[in-house]
Amino acid sequence: MEVRAQALQQKIDHAYRQFENNPDLQHGIASLTVLDAKTGAVIFSKNNDVGLATASTLKTITSATAYYILGADYTYHTLLYYTGNIDKGVLNGDIIIKGTGDPTLGSDRFDTTKESILLAQWSKAIMGAGIKKINGSIIGDDRLFGGQTAGPRWIWQDMGSYYGAGVSGLNWRENLVDVHLNAGKQIGAPTSLRSTVPNVSYLKIINESLTGPTGSGDKVYPYAAPYSSIIYLRGAYGIDLKKPIQIALPDAAYDAALRLQFALESNGVLVEQPASTATMCRITGKKVPETGQLLFSHVSPKLKDMVYWFNQKSINLYGEALLKTMALKQGKETEIDVAAESLRDFWVGKLGLPKGAIRIYDGSGLSPENRVTTMAMARVLTSIKKETWFSDYYKSFPVYNGMKMKSGTIGGVLGYTGYQKASDGTDLVFCLLVNNYEGTAYNMRQKMFTLLNTLK
Repeated sequence: MEVRAQALQQKIDHAYRQFENNPDLQHGIASLTVLDAKTGAVIFSKNNDVGLATASTLKTITSATAYYILGADYTYHTLLYYTGNIDKGVLNGDIIIKGTGDPTLGSDRFDTTKESILLAQWSKAIMGAGIKKINGSIIGDDRLFGGQTAGPRWIWQDMGSYYGAGVSGLNWRENLVDVHLNAGKQIGAPTSLRSTVPNVSYLKIINESLTGPTGSGDKVYPYAAPYSSIIYLRGAYGIDLKKPIQIALPDAAYDAALRLQFALESNGVLVEQPASTATMCRITGKKVPETGQLLFSHVSPKLKDMVYWFNQKSINLYGEALLKTMALKQGKETEIDVAAESLRDFWVGKLGLPKGAIRIYDGSGLSPENRVTTMAMARVLTSIKKETWFSDYYKSFPVYNGMKMKSGTIGGVLGYTGYQKASDGTDLVFCLLVNNYEGTAYNMRQKMFTLLNTLK
């Protein structure tokens, strides 16, 4: 066994020396840690104690922590209730959608969470209670996490994009909006805004994007933040591109309340007052009761099913929702910085990792300030192999280059971490991070794949 480990180590060492001599890393840094998945023994490690930006590879730590703290079968419960009283079909009060942080509410990824399904269930419950008119309004209760918030250490260019959608106590349709653009007739010409799905005419979208060359794809950046009422579209949209771009929904709780109002009105139920949120009510001074007469309780998919999509599609919203939910479960503050520190402390206590080995500021990896060592990440992934939920966790990892691994990409950062069986039968855990490389992401990715092929 020792001879085989030495042979594998020499093989990786040779490939790594070639990799780090790449001119594209002249001003950058790379780190690779490879562990024996059964024993935790170090097979290869270089720069293993240097904290590096992780991008989305951080999701592997967030999701593993969620399994421990929340449990594989954890579910969110979103409550629909009314306040006041019903008199001859008239509700003298409000309808409340009370959010508990569920990131899947209204998502198309699950049959039970689709927007149309939920709106139909909620409408049926309201009408089933004999309500034909509402003298109050539909209120989205987003108080749990302090309203809708983006990561405090996220950058301005990211926050308006679909992957930078802020997290709310009441999330809705993954807090996204599809924007359909028409390219101009020539490169450099202005694009035109055709439509949004859903219709968000209550927002002002100022389109300043231009037409890009054939094959250039979507390089449009929406500039906005939570509670923005104006969104600027800047950048380039390929002249041959036909697909919509996705932007962040500035106030998910409001949109959820508005969609329910529309659904009720389409069924003949009149709503007197405009849709609102608990955050908006706080500004106006209106008090929103914490409880009322329960109409419907929606149960989310199980955590193990959320984690599957969280890692497969790298949905940042899920990471921030889980991070805040874990903090709440532990009786701690849900501010992202505090919640991230709690996650770090969990692994410091469980594995004895140095605090500096996991210095994080969110649960998704979107912050460019996150720093984790490859040794810390590899040790986390190794430690959970004995857990009863590991098979579900393992299934959540995508496959790249024929390997079961989670990727991570932000400006100047690429990473891969996961599991691989070597040709000699050794089960391996690995983490490879590259920071501040030059050249294209495609070229660096191919070089990383060549290095990782030595683990096969």
